[in-house]
Amino acid sequence: MRALRLPNSSGQAIVFTSCGSESDNWAIGGFLEANPTRRHIITTRVEHEAVRNLCEHLAERGCEVTWLEVDRNGEMDLDDLCRALRRDTGIVSVMMANNETGLLFPIEEIGQMVREYSDAVFHVDGVQAVAKLPINLKQLPVDLFAISGHKFHAPKGIGALYIHHGAKLPPFIIGGGQERGRRSGTEAVHNIVALGRAAKLAIESPVHDHVRRLRDRLEDSILKQFTNARLNGTADRDKRLPNTANISFEGYDGSDILRQLDSKGICVSTGSACNADSAEVSAVLRAMKIPYEIARGSIRFSVGRYTTEAEIDEALSALRTIVTT
Repeated sequence: MRALRLPNSSGQAIVFTSCGSESDNWAIGGFLEANPTRRHIITTRVEHEAVRNLCEHLAERGCEVTWLEVDRNGEMDLDDLCRALRRDTGIVSVMMANNETGLLFPIEEIGQMVREYSDAVFHVDGVQAVAKLPINLKQLPVDLFAISGHKFHAPKGIGALYIHHGAKLPPFIIGGGQERGRRSGTEAVHNIVALGRAAKLAIESPVHDHVRRLRDRLEDSILKQFTNARLNGTADRDKRLPNTANISFEGYDGSDILRQLDSKGICVSTGSACNADSAEVSAVLRAMKIPYEIARGSIRFSVGRYTTEAEIDEALSALRTIVTT
């Protein structure tokens, strides 16, 4: 089977994987395996667990990881990156959009800095951003770019890794030589076809303005109606994905709000990692130095292609029965 070509890319192949986590793991771990003298990694404190936990794992095995801090808005300081780059830096990994707050990182500026001041490879976890905003890899100085199909209406179990011609990775799975020898094993053709169809739909029928309008209405209504509601992340919506709002309800446990909304047929996610065995809040909100009493009540609201005005009204009505204003 031929590898797909990513729309608006520079013509380099995309290799099919099972998910975004596999793509991230292969990109980072594979590069370090192929370049054993380049053991320095630079990443941020707010990466998805697929990157953050992998980097912690690699640090236990002899790699050196520089963790870039973020401010209260979730933004990084590019001067910190410049100071962190070294001759032995192997890979810089910064997500395009944060999975909890929706914050967009300045990928073009970061990539240019990496190329200007080092010989490092630049890996981007693009899982949250694909299909939610225009992405043109012809114009981005990115070497490795991870995607996951279920984030834009393909099935779970299919992802991909864009590999620029300058980035050399060893095979992720050794076997029959599928995916041009990069990832052996029988391809899940039905999932690959679905991924391609979802990508085509996203390109031909973009819904960025639709989801932005609904997200803004939901976010504005919550912040106006609930005096204990706090926005987590920058208030500058141009610096966030158009579909995401992370809001804390001070004095509440986000997991309790989630369960009650779920019982009403409303799907949200909690920005908190609270569970029956732990009182910890998410690593992302901790890195942003959000106070515990606020962070523990966080909820991530996401809207999508098929979200309607009526569903926004339903979510607001349900919240009013759960949270005291």
